[in-house]
Amino acid sequence: MQRGIEMERKVSKFGNSLGITMTDALKQIGLDQGDTVIVEVNQSTGEITIRKSTKVALPNGISEDFMDALAEVINEYDHTLQGLKDR
Repeated sequence: MQRGIEMERKVSKFGNSLGITMTDALKQIGLDQGDTVIVEVNQSTGEITIRKSTKVALPNGISEDFMDALAEVINEYDHTLQGLKDR
């Protein structure tokens, strides 16, 4: 497994919350203010993993159920759709 750059930070108080600053680390993975991340906590190892979320925000009026149904159709007819694309 490839190891990244190691950084040491102190836990600080931000309002009623505890946190750390890590602007440089976030910029290295292409994150900016307002971006969404996935946080995984492994209590047994004491590790916290933060990664950029790849979830796409749906436009107004498009439900998750519609997107799920669309994904099923695309998966079912993938071969046919590829054939149409290549015409």
